[in-house]
Amino acid sequence: MGLKNQSSMEQVTEFILTSFQLPRHLELILFVVLLVVFLITVAGNITIITLVCLDQRLQTPMYFFLCNLSLMEVFFVMSIIPKMLVDMVSLNKVISFFGCVAQCYFYFFFGASETILLAVVAFDHYVAICKPLRYAIIMNEWVCIDLVLGCWIGGFLAPAAPIILLYPLSFCGSNIIDHFFCDYTPVVKLSCSDVQALLALENVLCSVMLLGSLFVTLLSYVYIIGTILCMLSTKGRQKTFSTCASHITVASIFYGSSIIMYALPSQGYSQDVQMGLAVLTGVVTPLLNPFIYSLRNEKVKEAFKDCLKKRKFTL
Repeated sequence: MGLKNQSSMEQVTEFILTSFQLPRHLELILFVVLLVVFLITVAGNITIITLVCLDQRLQTPMYFFLCNLSLMEVFFVMSIIPKMLVDMVSLNKVISFFGCVAQCYFYFFFGASETILLAVVAFDHYVAICKPLRYAIIMNEWVCIDLVLGCWIGGFLAPAAPIILLYPLSFCGSNIIDHFFCDYTPVVKLSCSDVQALLALENVLCSVMLLGSLFVTLLSYVYIIGTILCMLSTKGRQKTFSTCASHITVASIFYGSSIIMYALPSQGYSQDVQMGLAVLTGVVTPLLNPFIYSLRNEKVKEAFKDCLKKRKFTL
């Protein structure tokens, strides 16, 4: 590591990630588990994207949103897990300064995009259940495209200011990050500069993003539950609730772990708890997405079976 006196780019050329700090044999076992989870996550989400693009039955707003959610999940896990896996089998757990900044940016870019999209999916469910006769008008093609573009653009812009403000910081002490990826707070806390304002900015932005999305999601489901309770048919209530249950499950895990990590003060949580929450957000939730959201859905199952049949027929 080279030290100079000007910008952070001149002072620090690399960081060292401590990863999980387990005995070697346990780290290798965890490596195998996480590698399998990573491959299943990527394969499952790519399967969803492929089915939605190829099958006409899935050309609806709900599956359009889920297709984009799967795409975000693929990019999200690609931003942290490959580097984490390499570090787990390597004795050299180094990441360059620019690599660290890039990883941090893309992690929050795709995470923020997904946060906004979860609220959009909840709104889509609200319109479909509470205003079914106007659904096709409200959720028309251009509205869906605009909503998805808003998710991607919002995610792109959200971390821009905090990441840009990393560059003027002075890093003159330790370059060891006590984490398995370049999370924003652990990196900023290595600086010798006064970073209280920067940490406050990150907390405010994360709180607004997460709590705003959570508010829209909760409000949507308050109206949805009210509509479900007014349904006369028991079968209709069960079918409608089943449609929403998958979204509620994944959203609860995502919001819960993310809010504890980024919207609440972290002083009361140990580093092990913080890393556990990071694994829950960055590894477990993307794995659950294709199974809970879509692969348990009858339309997706039918599309998947038909795709397999066509493949066999072609062969």
